[in-house]
Amino acid sequence: MNFPLKSFFRIGLLSQRCYSELKVGRNYSTVKRFYKNTSISSADGKFEVLLDQKKLKTPNGKIFQVDSEPLAIAVATEWDSQRGTIDRSSMHLTSLCNTAIDNPNHLTKLDLTNYIVNYLPTDTVLFQAGEEEDLAPVQAKEWDPVIAWFNERYEADLEKSRDLNTPQVSEKTRMNVSKYLMSHNEAALHGITFAVDSLKSVILTFATLDRFLTTERAVLLSRLEEEFQLGFWGRVEWAHDSSQQELQARVAAAVLFVYFNSSGSFVKQKMAL
Repeated sequence: MNFPLKSFFRIGLLSQRCYSELKVGRNYSTVKRFYKNTSISSADGKFEVLLDQKKLKTPNGKIFQVDSEPLAIAVATEWDSQRGTIDRSSMHLTSLCNTAIDNPNHLTKLDLTNYIVNYLPTDTVLFQAGEEEDLAPVQAKEWDPVIAWFNERYEADLEKSRDLNTPQVSEKTRMNVSKYLMSHNEAALHGITFAVDSLKSVILTFATLDRFLTTERAVLLSRLEEEFQLGFWGRVEWAHDSSQQELQARVAAAVLFVYFNSSGSFVKQKMAL
């Protein structure tokens, strides 16, 4: 399967908009928009975001600079899409950039790689219900093809667990996944980590990054057990829809962030912000 990257950007913006609408009337601290225009500029081969010609800065006070022009445009678009108030909780690309620039925990590429590899034994899709449970055939139908794809794509040998035992991850699988991760730069690894933490799954994250799954599909599969239970017990629409839209926005942002930090060449396009 293959999906255009622009769909991830569209999904992210739509999900952020729906999520913001669902939060109306709830208690969230906001800041009034203090600028009229957004734009980007280049300096020493890097790209900066300007708010009324003032350079955007990170929480640690560093000048906001990224290597990718499309990423700078996307961040400027996030700021431009804010209306009367600024909802920082919905600005996932901005947050990812801030994390990569400030790196508050001083994480190296090896630290990030080890974190993701060590997440594999706890991957959501590897823990499936026992055969006697009603959920088991649903998980097997929806999750097993993704596990099979992952094993083929990364020459891995992951197997699911139907009990409380933690799935075993072979040294071969760890090395192959580590090699793939280390081929990315540090910024991209921050994005992959963000997606893994959001989906609670390395497998679903990799499938989304490789465009084997759409963002919506990956989110649905990560919430499979919850959605199954809701089919029996019903759903509180605003709460469950808000959670789903927020998760889609986070994952779509992570995919874009990884792509913008991994691609060596981009088609430059003029965008009126």
